[in-house]
Amino acid sequence: MKRYFITGLLIWVPLVVTLWVLDFLFSTMDQSLRLLPPGWRPEALFGHHIPGLGAIITLLVVFLTGLFTANILGQRLVKFWEWLLSRIPVVKTIYSSVKQVSDTLLSGQGQAFRKALLVQYPREGSWTIAFQTGRPGGDVTNYLKGEYVSVYVPTTPNPTSGFFLMMPKSDVIELDMSVDEALKYIISMGVAAPHNHKKTG
Repeated sequence: MKRYFITGLLIWVPLVVTLWVLDFLFSTMDQSLRLLPPGWRPEALFGHHIPGLGAIITLLVVFLTGLFTANILGQRLVKFWEWLLSRIPVVKTIYSSVKQVSDTLLSGQGQAFRKALLVQYPREGSWTIAFQTGRPGGDVTNYLKGEYVSVYVPTTPNPTSGFFLMMPKSDVIELDMSVDEALKYIISMGVAAPHNHKKTG
């Protein structure tokens, strides 16, 4: 009976967690309806709440925003908007920091999480998977001798928290592993090991 119970858990746990995450995301996006004037909300127009409508509207707004800003006029309006925000003291600092991070992570030209690495952490002889996020910059480079890379070491099983390190390039090993495979390996705490890519030559 124990074997059957565990087999049942292996079927239901991933499904329930997946549904819970999706429900959380859609519920969060549904909250965007609160930004509408009271007279425009589904409760006022249709007499009752419509589940998922906020998520659909949010996705539609994001898509239309991307479509609009893809042309020259939209890009000029975005630049004007960013210039306007840069004139507000506190907002300027927060917006510029968040935009730089989001551009790095989401842009196709960004270099964040482009390579899975094998590094020694937190001590020599102990290895973990990390991601190359770029190269050190600014005044930091004046104190680093040789070639260094910026590395993000995620925690397990929550890879959204972790540690930022600047390591000599000679101390990191580039893995023949996709970022998705590496993330899955980290989240599963090493249980879901990726397929071995045999090197040739």
